[in-house]
Amino acid sequence: MAIIHPSGWRELSALGAAQREIETLEQLSRQLPDSYTVFHGVHWTRLQNGFSVYGEVDFVVIAPNARVLLIEQKSGFLQETADGLMKTYGTHKKSVAAQIARSIEGLQSRYAQGQGVMQPQASTQQGGRRMNLEYILYCPDYRITQPHIAGLEAQHIVDATRRDQLARIIQNALAAGPDNPAETANLCRFFSGLLELTPELGAVSEQARTLYSRLSGGLATWARQIELDPFRLRVIGTAGSGKTQLALAALRDAEAAGRRALYVCFNRPLADHLAQVAPASASVLSYHQLCDQVLRELGHLPDFSGREPFRALEQRFAECVPGERWQFDEIIVDEGQDFAQDWVPALLRLLRPGGRAWWLEDPMQNLYQRPPVQLPGWAVLRSNTNYRSPREILSHINRLTGLPHSADGAVIAGSPLLGADCEILSYRDSAGLIEQTKRAITQCVSQGFKRSMISVITYRGRESSALMPFDTLGPYPLRKFTGRYDLLGAPLSSDGDITLETVFRFKGQSSPAVVFTEIDFETLDENAMRRIFVGATRASLKLVMVVSERAAALFLKRLEDASDEQKN
Repeated sequence: MAIIHPSGWRELSALGAAQREIETLEQLSRQLPDSYTVFHGVHWTRLQNGFSVYGEVDFVVIAPNARVLLIEQKSGFLQETADGLMKTYGTHKKSVAAQIARSIEGLQSRYAQGQGVMQPQASTQQGGRRMNLEYILYCPDYRITQPHIAGLEAQHIVDATRRDQLARIIQNALAAGPDNPAETANLCRFFSGLLELTPELGAVSEQARTLYSRLSGGLATWARQIELDPFRLRVIGTAGSGKTQLALAALRDAEAAGRRALYVCFNRPLADHLAQVAPASASVLSYHQLCDQVLRELGHLPDFSGREPFRALEQRFAECVPGERWQFDEIIVDEGQDFAQDWVPALLRLLRPGGRAWWLEDPMQNLYQRPPVQLPGWAVLRSNTNYRSPREILSHINRLTGLPHSADGAVIAGSPLLGADCEILSYRDSAGLIEQTKRAITQCVSQGFKRSMISVITYRGRESSALMPFDTLGPYPLRKFTGRYDLLGAPLSSDGDITLETVFRFKGQSSPAVVFTEIDFETLDENAMRRIFVGATRASLKLVMVVSERAAALFLKRLEDASDEQKN
């Protein structure tokens, strides 16, 4: 199997990018020997800027004897004219032979100037250094009927009639000469420099988000086709299954139909986040926000200084008589696994006769260990497919904890993205925790993630976290909730580049890169596994876990036990 640079091209097939070029990469990867190296421009650094390695060259194949073959791929229809083979781009026609000639000359020129060449003696001397170059025009979709007018020699053309022979033709073209490891390595350095292999992860993140929205949108599509009378639907969906998309779609449906809608969740940060994207006509609140606002409108000012103030708030809300303003045609409950049983009747009395009610939940994200709410007579829809988390992250969580599992069976990895390997850093004490967390952030930055794309999620709560008192971690200013709100009720955050939040408050949200830190527990029990599952599944591209030495030892034992189970 040939070595392909850059990696990450398999994931792009799911994004619909350069499909024909990716099919060619698959063919070359599978059919060329492992001593061959293929460079390509079909990568996330090129998603918005075309797919060429340099000029018009799509692929560069380097043989172990340091011979190089350029492949210019022309997918789709071509025109055979008296001036040679032409490819139409919009309203313009371009000569294929001229494009290839310019690319070859451009590459030879740059190579002769010593660009990408590490050895000083390889620089220009009397005309400079030249590559041993071959080329192929590859037309996988077109049969060339008049090769004599193409402007290229026939042996350099592989059209649709010979596309299954591409790898063999390449090997025949590059077969002459003994292996030359030093020069082959030099060529690889040269082409690595041309490709600028550091990925533009902003583009990747946007593509991954688009892909997730498209795949997980299935839940929002078919859940809204269900007909019930009365409409009472309980959706039990795993992390990344599309519950938030379903909630937003239901809110938009309600607005379009002129129905008053209420969205209620448990976490204030999730309510604040959803309020920014929900229709303006919808009321979006956490449950305790709802209790507080209804009571204040009735003239009851909640007392948060007493014992168990939130429990007192809940009881008073359950006993009050809300006004007409608090009657809705549609109620959507999110994070239902965190709701108490006695909240159900308090909420449903806000639903007008004939109104619609949704209950969205994930038992695996029940971090408060509350018993499941009973909803007799409600229809149930289950979705155990996670479309957001890369397969490698879900696989790693499974190996470490025996998860992902829900009460209803295994969570299925629905994302076609493989993602990066999950990294684990261990610490011994508080000083080690801080240093390893800074190191994890630096790793993400060095791999191309912008600071705004990185979230540090602590396994602990706000009051017990050793990191929450900090405003910076090394050179990284932290953006975190200050505990205060502005005059319009929006949460106030400190100025910073890197988000710092607890696993409890970040539930329901996601980030391209997650540093999941302060992971420490005495036993790998169900509560610990749920926290790990919630924190790890916040990552949509990369995950780094910062784990105490004792927790790391329990992880290692879990891996050994799982290995023994597989052997038996």
